[in-house]
Amino acid sequence: MAPRIVLDLMHPPRRITAIAPGSVGNVGPGLDILGLAVAGRGDAVTAERTETPGIELAEPGHPDLPREPERHASAIAAREVLDRSRAGGGIRLSVAKGLPLAGGQGGSGASAVAGAAAANAVLGSPLSVTELLLAALAAEAAVAGRHADNIAPSLLGGVVLVRAIDPLDVIALPCPQRLRVVLVHPAHQLRTADARAALPAQVPLATCLAQAANVAAMVAGFLQGDLALIGRALDDGIAEPARAPLLPGFRAARQAALGAGALGASISGAGPTAFALVDGEAAGAAVARAMEEAYLRAGVASRSRVAAIDRTGVRLVHDFASQDDR
Repeated sequence: MAPRIVLDLMHPPRRITAIAPGSVGNVGPGLDILGLAVAGRGDAVTAERTETPGIELAEPGHPDLPREPERHASAIAAREVLDRSRAGGGIRLSVAKGLPLAGGQGGSGASAVAGAAAANAVLGSPLSVTELLLAALAAEAAVAGRHADNIAPSLLGGVVLVRAIDPLDVIALPCPQRLRVVLVHPAHQLRTADARAALPAQVPLATCLAQAANVAAMVAGFLQGDLALIGRALDDGIAEPARAPLLPGFRAARQAALGAGALGASISGAGPTAFALVDGEAAGAAVARAMEEAYLRAGVASRSRVAAIDRTGVRLVHDFASQDDR
């Protein structure tokens, strides 16, 4: 695990901002267990200590997000941190969303992680990384489902395998330097609840065995730095076939990505964003272009970006107004 996010316990800041990167959950066959952090965009949560007990949500970050602290991912996570630390007083939060709503880019997880990290910082960093993960997990469970494949990479950075939830056991995996992620976001939304409802209640044994083999192969590929193996193993036989009918243009975009040289491609998280893994920036640009064109032929507008793996995870800044890394 990454080191604790530690500030001076004797002189914690009264106000600080945490920025958590977006993520790709369900990486290929890794439904709920494989996730990776994506550089370049994230959610920012500014926390400020107050004398009034509890959590106040001054700005939810988007007009469509709830203003009630008990319903917002960042505030739920901050409440968990406040309770776990047994600190007095309260915390006021303001959220700046850099990730799309219901976009399959780990938006709720990033908000939860940033809320937990910012709250922890203004309290003097009393919680460990595991405790922060558990605080973010409680928030994710309340708004999107109890899984850690988005929150773990958003907090820790890099590629993460979630071996278990009870008790929480996450393993950071090495990642090849040349690996890039192409994210293509079509102009529609898919709620996580609807995407999860599409999953089959039962899966044939042969499909389960193939899925397990592909997860193992992906882990081996990351450990060995074998991009070709990662690409071969990026084959989801459970979630992708069930969710693809809910995503107009996805199948054509996936095929276009592979035709343009992608190592592999699938649905990012619960969708609707599609992602592809590629070897380097030039390959990423070609794949992004091919996927956008495929969506357009299917009558779906989209926008894309090519990003590196975020290897840092959540970060703290004292002067968010001066930051331009989002």
